[in-house]
Amino acid sequence: MKILIADDHAIVRTGFHKIIEDYSGNLMVDEAEDGIEVLDKLKESKYDLIILDINMPNKNGLDTLKEIKLINSDQKVIILSMYSDEQYAMRAFKAGASGYLNKTMAPKILNQAIKKVLNGGKYISPDFAEKMLDIFEPSSDKLPHQLLSDREFQIFNLVVQGKSTTEIAGELCLSVKTVSTHRKHILEKMGMKNNTQLIQYAITNSLII
Repeated sequence: MKILIADDHAIVRTGFHKIIEDYSGNLMVDEAEDGIEVLDKLKESKYDLIILDINMPNKNGLDTLKEIKLINSDQKVIILSMYSDEQYAMRAFKAGASGYLNKTMAPKILNQAIKKVLNGGKYISPDFAEKMLDIFEPSSDKLPHQLLSDREFQIFNLVVQGKSTTEIAGELCLSVKTVSTHRKHILEKMGMKNNTQLIQYAITNSLII
């Protein structure tokens, strides 16, 4: 079986590479440093499983996941993230992920997830699973960021990372006007007035690393 690991940090890729090889000598492991390289590699090779970091330059994990699913709707993908909020996990599964893991998990958890996904199942840690139950239950108490669309949530995350409208437009291949419109809608939906308030909200709700 063949696995592709995508993360923009070489040391992280090396670490996961070793964990997987220690788990099974029968698994071949390939690496990519961003979403663009992942899509390029898919033109040349087939993978039984792709492990994607959610936060990569050029093309992030969620956007890459959506494009992977357009290429092959049956492709198994596990998303890795440093984010603790269940919103990321929910959006990943809606986009077609087979698993969602926090990058701080123990090596044995990664191996459990790989085994379950390769056998046709889905994997999410018990902590995330419990938190996600609240999201799918009708409630008037949703947090402001839970009201955002996927694109708005993506732009929200780039804004709170301190990126300018121009930088966001370039990264997402959108016009500056489109990004500005999304930002306006984000502020309206979340009941906030400026980026400073968005950043403070993100910090308070553990949405920013």
